Amino acid sequence: MTHKGIICGILAAVCYGTNPFGALPLYEEGVNTSSVLFYRFSMAVLMLAVMLLVERKSFRINGGELKTLATLGLLFAASSITYYQSFRFMDAGIASTILFVYPVMVAVIMATCFKEKVTASTVTAILLALVGICLLYRGDAGISLSPTGVLLVMVSSLTYAVYIVVVRSAMPLRPSTNQSGTHMSSLKLTFYVLLICMLSLLAYSFTSPHLHLMLPPSPRAWFFACWLGLVPTVLSLVLMTVAVHEVGATPTAIMGALEPLTAVAIGVTVFGESFTPRLAVGIVLILSAVLLIVLGKTLHLRTHQSHL
Repeated sequence: MTHKGIICGILAAVCYGTNPFGALPLYEEGVNTSSVLFYRFSMAVLMLAVMLLVERKSFRINGGELKTLATLGLLFAASSITYYQSFRFMDAGIASTILFVYPVMVAVIMATCFKEKVTASTVTAILLALVGICLLYRGDAGISLSPTGVLLVMVSSLTYAVYIVVVRSAMPLRPSTNQSGTHMSSLKLTFYVLLICMLSLLAYSFTSPHLHLMLPPSPRAWFFACWLGLVPTVLSLVLMTVAVHEVGATPTAIMGALEPLTAVAIGVTVFGESFTPRLAVGIVLILSAVLLIVLGKTLHLRTHQSHL
């Protein structure tokens, strides 16, 4: 099942990395940030509801599950809002670079709160990924960073790290059968998380006249709103939940390094951005980090099987 988790983790990161493909055309048509986020999550909730109905899954949840789901929804909403708000204070490239400290935060939380062993390969993979992400950013040298922007991105990174850890706690790793946790399907969990997230964003949109919701102005805009709901949201979060369940929070977070790599690939192939040797080195380092995690998990699986 480790291979399933690795594949899901890689696909989750790639799907999430397609955010620019949907968001940038909406910004070009004048759709504001709060509206982009709201339609991203509302479309995702609608799609997940249809999937659950087709599969004839029950929507029923108990009080304990509601508490966990509400926590996850609020964490994801907080991460999304602070991340997108940081764009008001700094370049999106810098923000996405700083955001990737979340695998380090996940590793620290898992080590301190859940006594998870931090291996040398995990530390090496994190360092390779961090350096690779820094190389993907192509900002001007000597740029002055906004303290407010940095704080917003750090809050976004922390809340996303906690989100991954809570998912790990709610859906324990498969090999252990005596752990406590919800047996809710990934679809159902993601549906309620995004529903709470959507309601939080709706409430947030009323806090300022500049954050009012606006309808997508064209069929093209509706298409990209649906894209945001399906690929970087529904597919990404469902696959991420499966990956955390199968291989753990820290490896899944490190595989998230493929998110900005995918965004760079889309920028080069779709939006005509330049491809430089610096980007090539960054891509190689990120792929090396992911490969290191994959090999480490595969070796761990073989060692575990040999002892059975």
